[in-house]
Amino acid sequence: MTHETLDAGPELPAEAIDAIERAATAAHRHEELFSERAANIKQSAVRDVFDISMRPGLVSLAGGNPYLQSLPLEKLGQTAARIIAEEGMTALQYGGGQGTEELRTQICEIMAAEGITDARPENVVITAGSQSAQDVATKVFCNPGDVVLVENPTYVGALNTFEAYQVQVETVDMDDDGLVPELLEAKIAELQAEGKNIKFLYTIPNFNNPSGITLAPARRQRIVDICRNANILILEDNPYGLLRFDGNPLAPMRAANEHDVIYMGSFSKIFAPGLRIGWALVPEHLQRRFYLASEAVTLCPPTLNQMIISAYLRDYDWRGQIETYRALYEERCKTLLAALEEHMPPGLSWTRPEGGFFVWVTLPGGVDTYPLLKKAIEAGVVFIPGAAFTHSDEPSNKLRLAFSAVPPESIAEGVRRLAPVLRGAIDTINKGVTS
Repeated sequence: MTHETLDAGPELPAEAIDAIERAATAAHRHEELFSERAANIKQSAVRDVFDISMRPGLVSLAGGNPYLQSLPLEKLGQTAARIIAEEGMTALQYGGGQGTEELRTQICEIMAAEGITDARPENVVITAGSQSAQDVATKVFCNPGDVVLVENPTYVGALNTFEAYQVQVETVDMDDDGLVPELLEAKIAELQAEGKNIKFLYTIPNFNNPSGITLAPARRQRIVDICRNANILILEDNPYGLLRFDGNPLAPMRAANEHDVIYMGSFSKIFAPGLRIGWALVPEHLQRRFYLASEAVTLCPPTLNQMIISAYLRDYDWRGQIETYRALYEERCKTLLAALEEHMPPGLSWTRPEGGFFVWVTLPGGVDTYPLLKKAIEAGVVFIPGAAFTHSDEPSNKLRLAFSAVPPESIAEGVRRLAPVLRGAIDTINKGVTS
């Protein structure tokens, strides 16, 4: 069974389904022009679910979206208008490929709040979100057939990027304290014995997407040391680090390892995703190649968006906004965990994140959460099936619930709607075992 697309059934008109099927099966002469890489670019199950979750009446526990309603939107609109009116010749013109110096300097201040105190603006490259930084890193370092190590589970967007570049994705399991160093060491030894060329470890150490798990501080340096000894880079993706509920971000792996870690950040979670601005802090000896590859894709990141973010960081209380986000997300996370405790049937377990956006739910073995999605939609709730977050084609007994953009009362209602769907799946498995 594949999980590339979701059968929306009656949600689409019959003529639309017919058109999609014709388009998918038609053998056009241009098909022979596709590259081998194009065959690896797949429709994301997450995107399928997002499209469906827009239906009125559904409680969406699917999307990892920030709660933008807490931003001073009217004032931000005035700021954007002022920038265009007073600085439009700069804001609307081509800009530098590395990004504005002002924003790169401000990003260094943000990273200092996370624990990276030695960052320099000249080693920061502005990207179109951290997704673009992942793409550039893969392009710069990976040939087809090279190996990239990832946590299991991991961010679906990263998996899509790696697959498009025809790399071999190898997973390393996590426990409640994150990536397991012993398993990482064993995986590296196994792959090296096979003659594989391992280029980097991609990791989301804080509130992993989708699991919500945080890599324990005691493991961080050991993982860097393991990779350094094997000459493997680390891509540290940290969009959620400042959103730790207790307000005390854990020091990133990059903090003490400037030569071995490419650090990726984003304004998508701490400000606004629609501006599509992220960054990579690149080791000095790698910066030139990384920057040139980034410039070859985007030419220059949008100057207007950068200037809006710079004005926000300069003229607004961005630290206070992050405190607001933390309080909002902590309340919603607690609401979700309490609802799971109240409504879910026996046999389930779930993570208890200390920040970020997500809770990862595990059902008994034998349950495939992907076909349960349609039943959940019929019950009025949406989630993301676990299969979206793994490189394997095997069914998954896990699912992701996102609490960040949903009011507490809707979170509780969504879990109440979901519980009978999951209970029915467990009952079906149990009947099959006893019959």
